[in-house]
Amino acid sequence: QVQLVESGGGLVQPGGSLRLSCAASGSIFSIYTMNWYRQAPGKQRELVAGITSGGSTNYADSVKDRFTISRDNYKLTVYLQMNSLKPEDTAVYYCNAFLGVYHDHWGQGTQVTVSS
Repeated sequence: QVQLVESGGGLVQPGGSLRLSCAASGSIFSIYTMNWYRQAPGKQRELVAGITSGGSTNYADSVKDRFTISRDNYKLTVYLQMNSLKPEDTAVYYCNAFLGVYHDHWGQGTQVTVSS
């Protein structure tokens, strides 16, 4: 069982930056694909960024060149560096650890609000 705890959310002005962290429990963290999703009010949850166990990354078109996902397997932590934030980035951000249908774990989420 993998438990995930997100942190780093908050209120930021447009153009600002935030760094989200997701701390995981479990010694097999390194083999999971780690993802960040977000869900804005009235919208479906969407994949923002993902990083495989081998370090390959993928991003939603809306965040490319602004967000960077990374992982530290020694610290059992995945990060999402968010730069040039826009009001439309406002959402609850969720950390996800995925290894298959029966190994799909979620954190509780952290609120990110981009507003002046």
